[in-house]
Amino acid sequence: MGFTLIDYIIVLIYLVGVAVFGILSAGKQTSTKDYFLGSKNIPWWAVCFAIVATETSTITFISVPGMAYLGNLNFLQIALGYIIGRIVISFLFLPAYFKGELVTAYALLTKRFGEKTRNYASIIFLITRTLATGVRLFTTAIPLAIIFKGYQIFTGLGDTWIYIIAIIIITGFTFIYTYTGGMKAVIWTDVVQMFLYLFGATVALFVLLDKIPGGWGTVMQTAIANNKFDFINWGFDKGFAGFFAEKYSFIASIIGGAFLSMASHGADQLIVQRVLATDSLKNGKKAMIGSGILVFLQFGFFLLIGIVLFTFYGSGAFTKGDIVFPDFIIHYLPSGISGLIIASLFASAMGALSGSINSLASSTLIDLYKPYFGKNNNEKDDLKLSRKFSLIWTVILVLTAFLFMNTSDAVLEIALAIASLTYGGLLGTFLLGVLFKTPKEKDAIIGFSAGLLMMVFVFFFTKIAWTWYTFIGSATTILVGYYSTYFTQKNK
Repeated sequence: MGFTLIDYIIVLIYLVGVAVFGILSAGKQTSTKDYFLGSKNIPWWAVCFAIVATETSTITFISVPGMAYLGNLNFLQIALGYIIGRIVISFLFLPAYFKGELVTAYALLTKRFGEKTRNYASIIFLITRTLATGVRLFTTAIPLAIIFKGYQIFTGLGDTWIYIIAIIIITGFTFIYTYTGGMKAVIWTDVVQMFLYLFGATVALFVLLDKIPGGWGTVMQTAIANNKFDFINWGFDKGFAGFFAEKYSFIASIIGGAFLSMASHGADQLIVQRVLATDSLKNGKKAMIGSGILVFLQFGFFLLIGIVLFTFYGSGAFTKGDIVFPDFIIHYLPSGISGLIIASLFASAMGALSGSINSLASSTLIDLYKPYFGKNNNEKDDLKLSRKFSLIWTVILVLTAFLFMNTSDAVLEIALAIASLTYGGLLGTFLLGVLFKTPKEKDAIIGFSAGLLMMVFVFFFTKIAWTWYTFIGSATTILVGYYSTYFTQKNK
């Protein structure tokens, strides 16, 4: 079907509209509290939606349906772990964050251990977030490039240039409102964008059902006959080694999902910053736990789309799940709806990107710059620096995305590797400080380093599934950090 003038207009209206909306919704920014925390007066439900939008990328939009097409509902087990993890950090970490009136997650480590630990953690965060967002940004360009080529947009250009164009378009419009409006603009545009990509996916689902003879009844019959609704996978039938190699066994999924959620939402500035934008601990807890429930429902919705796609195409039509939904978008959606879906893909990408830019800027300013170079700065100076850091990190993220353009199909594995190598150490350091009183700064750094080294070993030299990574890294950090106190204190 080709991309029509109507589709171009829809996409253009969306991109311009979201930038204008972001600027207008932010109001006047007069301090770093306004810029990084939205003046701490954002409703909990808006923060809740923003968290969901932030952790939803184009890959979620595209890949999750593909997982159900090739498999079943096993992935939902991880989402159950997400809910558990968010409940834990709501009562374990959030009270400390709100009690200290903190701007960044890593400021908590200063209070507990000292500046060196804070610097260590924030630098690890900056490196990890930069690489992970770069991979994510490039990965976003892949399905967009597929769709662009399918609709014969930017004809005559090679894949590389199409990737570059997709990356620049997404980043450019995202930067406009992120630079100007700060966290308030980020959160309110995230709210709009969450509803947009869900609306786009819903429209695609109804079009899909309309094209299946018998509609939902046929889907149910096909899904039941092919065990598509299977949810629990105990994984006990594969032996000891096979059990730990299985990604989506029930125990691995629950533990992996819980610890991954605790790390990404309790020790990662990207999410913590949003929660701190609420006005109280009570509302912060609502936003955090509510986001876990919404993510579970969202995964279920996109998996359902995958089951319907399986009914439409049949078994064996695709060997790669990521291609299934884009193929339907390209070949079967009518004019006008196509533009809406492209806008939805942009929305899912921009929500994650804007959050990364703002969180990187906040950690750079608060954790690394001000303690050493900006102690005497006033709010006006800090606000100018905040915007400068936002610009710098935007350029770095684009350049990082370009680095992955010649990478093969392993981009998702690279993203997973980046997160797995660091999340365990980050979470373990926070848990070490919150759960135990004896470990000191030296112990925390030793434990953190041990957790990082352990994950390097696990990733390169074992067949353990990624769902265990954050747990292993956290456990190593806690154990080494705790028992190192006996040696450090003995040496003193």
